[in-house]
Amino acid sequence: MKTPRGFRFAGVNVGVKAVRKDLALILSDVPCNAAACVTVNKAKAAPLLDLEGRLPSSSVRAIVVNSGNANALTGPEGLDDVRVVREAFAQAIGCPARAILCASTGVIGVRLPAHKLVAGAPRLVAAAGASIEAAAEAIMTTDTRLKLAARTLRIGDKEVQLSAFAKGSGMIAPQLATMLVFITTDAAIDERTLAAMLDRAADATFNRVVIDGDMSTNDAVFAMANGLAGNSPITAGSEGYAPFEEALRSICLELARAIAEDGEGATKLVEVTVTGAPGERIARDLTKSIVGSSLVKASIFGADPNWGRILATIGARAGANLWPIDLDRARVEIQGVVVFDQGRPAAHDSASLRAKMRMPRVAIDVHLHAGDDSATAYGCDLSYDYVKINADYMSLVTASPEGVVAKDDRLTNYSPGFKRALLVEALSYISKFSGKRAVIQYGGAAMVKDSLKASFCNDVNLLRNAGLLPIIVHGGGPEIARTLEKLDPHKKSEFIDGVRITDAHDYRVVEMVLTGRVNTEIVSLLNQESPRAVGVSGKDGGLLRARKLRADDGRDLGRIGEVSSVNPALLELLLSKEYVPVISPLGLGEDGEGYDLDADAAAAEIAIALGAEKLIYLTDVPGILEEGELLSELTAAQLDAKIAAGVVRGGMVRKARSILRAIEGGVQKVHVVDGRTPHGVIAELFTDRGVGTLVTA
Repeated sequence: MKTPRGFRFAGVNVGVKAVRKDLALILSDVPCNAAACVTVNKAKAAPLLDLEGRLPSSSVRAIVVNSGNANALTGPEGLDDVRVVREAFAQAIGCPARAILCASTGVIGVRLPAHKLVAGAPRLVAAAGASIEAAAEAIMTTDTRLKLAARTLRIGDKEVQLSAFAKGSGMIAPQLATMLVFITTDAAIDERTLAAMLDRAADATFNRVVIDGDMSTNDAVFAMANGLAGNSPITAGSEGYAPFEEALRSICLELARAIAEDGEGATKLVEVTVTGAPGERIARDLTKSIVGSSLVKASIFGADPNWGRILATIGARAGANLWPIDLDRARVEIQGVVVFDQGRPAAHDSASLRAKMRMPRVAIDVHLHAGDDSATAYGCDLSYDYVKINADYMSLVTASPEGVVAKDDRLTNYSPGFKRALLVEALSYISKFSGKRAVIQYGGAAMVKDSLKASFCNDVNLLRNAGLLPIIVHGGGPEIARTLEKLDPHKKSEFIDGVRITDAHDYRVVEMVLTGRVNTEIVSLLNQESPRAVGVSGKDGGLLRARKLRADDGRDLGRIGEVSSVNPALLELLLSKEYVPVISPLGLGEDGEGYDLDADAAAAEIAIALGAEKLIYLTDVPGILEEGELLSELTAAQLDAKIAAGVVRGGMVRKARSILRAIEGGVQKVHVVDGRTPHGVIAELFTDRGVGTLVTA
């Protein structure tokens, strides 16, 4: 991601956390104009107390941020620790201590191990560079992904860059600021103007985010501007004033939505818009009340279009405040479907709406017809995992005498009843799986997000440790598309029946990406825990033989092939030595040429050749759907009938035909699992009622 001139970033581990990065630095080569919005919580953390009265400022050089320890409610010692850290970084950078700002996030009520931050100061400063990702990673706590955003604009003849990163997952309530956000820009803008713009941007974006209604002690939004773009200074009425403010608001909105989407335990982003309200304050209050309602959030998690809970929330707020709102005039839409209008329920297709509510984003629109004002708020659903994360947080978080914070997630910390049920169910499946082979087709979103990659590799290692013999066949379509576009931005890929035409040049790129990048990354992730994964191309050892594939109408698809035969000898050798094969779907043709193979079909043929008990497909949908409803279990005959009836459509048809081929070839069970759900493979295999679709002979 492009970053502004003169800014450097770093993130390292200094021992506040046991392993992960825990200390970040944002450093400007020259003094910056800086501003911040901070929480109004009376239990404000020490770093925020320390900067009171110091911002806005025209002389800030750096912000130091630690995660794992909030340094909140730690008494006078907490403030002393902040000053010690500021002095250490001032010495390492070569600037006054007043030019350093601090921020913290993590466990409340544990004293900050300042000596660890002090010892790490020279190393962190030395590591500073243009890449922002390490700093963004170092501020994460319960976040599941990096939150980054950037904007570029022109002011006069100068290019101005803004870049930002954030953390935020729980304890977010809309009041001034809602999380930790760090915005940097090389624009020339004075600190007072920057502060005013930041206030308005935060009010219109971050103040509209509700995760759980609880306000953190550490929330703050920082902005730093070093002026190195060389533009004419931005002032009220100047040429760059409006476009810069719009870019700032836009970057804040993107991060606000990213934080809402990544709420603790969240599975969906929720956007609530209220229009026709008798006042802007009323509209804002209602949107935040709806998106923060536990009942509304729970119904969204369950894909339940329970519009009654939405209207009950509005009625409660209106009644308590004597607002002139008549619900008989209201109209409620969920995902664009009218569910209530003119004082009565509106007829709609409930099954179709439930399917729409399983999408990653759920929109609720309420039209009050009581005025001219409107507002939008952002939040997430309320899942089982939210309760799990927060019920365990303090009981499972430990701090050593040296101040190292770690999560003690041992089974001994849970209730006896929970442990018994968990162990009995898990052990029953482990005994069934021992020595059995399972081919896993790995693709879709599970290959894109870092958190999902990690959970998938963890699942594979757990399955292997439980006695199952996993074999991975991976895809790589999105990465291939990105690489092709990067190498030749002007060349447009051509598709026939959903298959990309692949010429000789494109095939070389496909092979490079699949074997040199994707396969290598999967093997590396698996081997971090247990060095038993081995990367294999379908061309290795004659594993996959291929023949040229043509479109149904006879058109040439280039170097696209289909599996003609499988020679499993290499895989048998690896399995006998307890290795996990990771296979790139490439085949060797009789003409000596390499061919790109469909990963779904290749996985089916490999499962047949190995006599696998199970074949698992990771997808970007909950499983096989009928009118939006998940079909938890099907026979092969039922699946074939649903293909013929048009119930199974689009890209799922090709996968469904691979499933039928696998079962015809002797595979007993095929699982279709949502790869967007962490540990979905474990949940499907190790629980009595799985999370995807099971197809049996």
